[in-house]
Amino acid sequence: MAVLMIPANPLAAKQMTRVRSSASRKDHAIVKEFREGCAAPLPVLRQVAEGIAADMRKGLNGDGGHSLPMIPTFVNTLPSGLKVQLGGKDGRVIDTEFEQVAIPQDLMFGTSEELFDFIASGLGTFVQKESGKFHLPSRRLREIGFTFSFPVKQTSIDSGILIKLTKGFAVSGTVNDTVGTLAGARYWDDDAMVAVILGTGTNACYVERMDCIPKLQGHLPANGDMIINTEWGAFHDSLPLTEFDKALDAASINPGEQILEKTISGMYLGEVARRVFLKMAESGAMFGGSAPDKLSTPFVLRTHHLCAMQQDQSSDLKLVGKILSDTLGVDNCSSSIREMAIDICDAIVKRGGG
Repeated sequence: MAVLMIPANPLAAKQMTRVRSSASRKDHAIVKEFREGCAAPLPVLRQVAEGIAADMRKGLNGDGGHSLPMIPTFVNTLPSGLKVQLGGKDGRVIDTEFEQVAIPQDLMFGTSEELFDFIASGLGTFVQKESGKFHLPSRRLREIGFTFSFPVKQTSIDSGILIKLTKGFAVSGTVNDTVGTLAGARYWDDDAMVAVILGTGTNACYVERMDCIPKLQGHLPANGDMIINTEWGAFHDSLPLTEFDKALDAASINPGEQILEKTISGMYLGEVARRVFLKMAESGAMFGGSAPDKLSTPFVLRTHHLCAMQQDQSSDLKLVGKILSDTLGVDNCSSSIREMAIDICDAIVKRGGG
């Protein structure tokens, strides 16, 4: 039996349809403007590359008015990548084990003592798991390598002064990780000259000729090479920024700093998407015309959520719907909303080099 549903007030129904259509147009306009703001055509990429190169030269000279510190690391030799050991009666077998420990949020805003106590405690727990499998020779102390993923002004190979904390840390009173990455790369390729970090933050280091580092001339011999830590996450000139990038920066613990890092690194990509979703929820039809409580929570949407949605190739975009529901509290979102969510995620991921 067919049932004909007649609205009690046809005029009201038409008005509601117009409102939804208008809100939907607003949503699409927001997405379109955001995608255009994130676009990185070749002329834009060249402009950014030229800006970075100019700042690198200024940093090597020690001139003012630049965003890249170009920090000398005092590392002038790297592994060759070639290792052969021939023993008369014994060989060596290396057993490597990795373990990751998440840093609690409160320690990211505490003191340096609390942060490094936590690291030492985690290291101690890890070592205790050896259960007698590893024995040091008599009077031999353990050796440890430590990479520090923050800008440090090195004064020698084994000492330095912290410039500032990044990646959401605001810890008081406290061998850069890119250098460790480059050293590791040399074990695979003896010609490796550059290392790039694209993770929670972003950075790069490279091998520079000593005679091309004017700010060191007169302090060290002008021959040979040295690894330079660029700290390129601090670059900000020539970067096209959307209104959401600017709002994220203004609300961060270091406004006006680490701008490149805030546009392409894993710490911030999910938060950029959340801010776009929030505007659409408040000004358009997305999520029913109102913002769910979870959507107003900073950093509730993480970068792994963003990437998962961007890679969803199912016909009904089921994973997108699940993430929007589980993470943002949005249930029963339409296929149109899911498609717009993918458009937003895709723009952010591609801008970040994905």
